[in-house]
Amino acid sequence: MQLHDLGPAAGATHRPKKVGRGMGSGKGKTCGRGSKGQKARNKVALGFEGGHTPLHRRLPQARGFKPVNRVEYAVVNVAALEQLDPAVTITPEQLYELGMLRSASERLKVLGDGELTKPVNIQAHKFSAAAVQKIEAAGGKAETIPYRQSARLKER
Repeated sequence: MQLHDLGPAAGATHRPKKVGRGMGSGKGKTCGRGSKGQKARNKVALGFEGGHTPLHRRLPQARGFKPVNRVEYAVVNVAALEQLDPAVTITPEQLYELGMLRSASERLKVLGDGELTKPVNIQAHKFSAAAVQKIEAAGGKAETIPYRQSARLKER
């Protein structure tokens, strides 16, 4: 079989309809478009509803601005750190293994909701001011780490 032998299966294609070739052809005069009206004369616009306001104009528009490069953070509160072992430095990878994050490559932000009594050392990409205050008041340490793009690509 050669490239020039390839083609559609027999009966899969139809020859185009020949219109405007006289009354004997069956598609003469109005050429199968009926008589008069917008559809007989030209193409009807996509979404045209016979003079009604079209659906795409009746529905409300989505307002606002969606930034293309928005940075999303996975959030963990200080109260959730209370149940973790204070002897080990907590990293985003450990929180992922414990089921507190959906993905190992998510950026982590620690928020200050809840109380903390144990001194915990935690590494995260971002901290709220209240979280840093509560972690340091309990004798722990909040360390900011940079986000590595390569970790996200490894997961894929």
